[in-house]
Amino acid sequence: MQRSPHLEPEAIRAAHARIHPAFRGSPQYVHEGLSALAGTPVVVKVETANPIRSFKGRGTWIAVSALAGEGRIGPDRPVACVSAGNFGQGVAFAAREHGIPAVVFCSTRANRGKVARMRALGATIHETGEDFDAARGASEAWASANDAELLVDGDDPRISTGAATTALEVTDAIDAGELPGVASAVIPVGNGALLIGMASWLRHAVPAVRIVGVQAAGSDAMTRSWHAGRPIDTETADTYADGIASRIAIPAAVEFMSGRVDAMVTVTDDQIRAAQAELTDELGITVEGAAAAGWAGLLAEPARSGPILLVITGSNP
Repeated sequence: MQRSPHLEPEAIRAAHARIHPAFRGSPQYVHEGLSALAGTPVVVKVETANPIRSFKGRGTWIAVSALAGEGRIGPDRPVACVSAGNFGQGVAFAAREHGIPAVVFCSTRANRGKVARMRALGATIHETGEDFDAARGASEAWASANDAELLVDGDDPRISTGAATTALEVTDAIDAGELPGVASAVIPVGNGALLIGMASWLRHAVPAVRIVGVQAAGSDAMTRSWHAGRPIDTETADTYADGIASRIAIPAAVEFMSGRVDAMVTVTDDQIRAAQAELTDELGITVEGAAAAGWAGLLAEPARSGPILLVITGSNP
């Protein structure tokens, strides 16, 4: 298992204290309806009640704060990123709070609502390319030409440090007797930052927990990479769940998955849509497609033993 000082328990615990309070302490509880449907207790962690309506605010806050502290970004040197929408909102929010310009690249097919929210948070938006990874190439070229710091989701381990605090809050509640101990966790996977972060903490706090990553069948570069033990890109990323749509595997993320992840499963868009409708009905909140992948993956697992941790990662349809 690849080690990083940013993924050690002490770093994750320290990060939790530094994250903007709007992103800490999200709701977590055993959901009776989902437990009945799964046939085993399901602990839900709802990461949507915050200024950007997704878990991305945790990791982006830690990474942007660190880059500012290192002098790599500032009022005259922007932070740039590529995003399908949620990561860009997190970067824009953190950059605005630190007085730093944010430049976000997205594809021309990006969700219009997410693009509008990134602009509302003060980001300069460049829409280019037919998909996420084409936009990523444009972001790399722009950052190099403009002396900007490029923050890549899944590449900087500090993004995973922030994401890990999601799992930390769950295990703290378990230790306090507020939640049952979890036997497994199912986690949606795009570039892998959430999976790596949560798995890093859970391996420390609950070593026997089973960590399962879930991808859309039409966008499974990280699943193929995990099985092969090396980055494998795909020609397309064919899924409506844009938050987990990526055809290029991040090498650093693939390396960090080894020894932390027990299984990777894929689900169809039809399964994700059904899970999205079911979660929205059961939870009474909007659940985006990427967030529903975890529930679809949980239901696709033939042998389920609980309690199972399910993270509702976002509500930006």
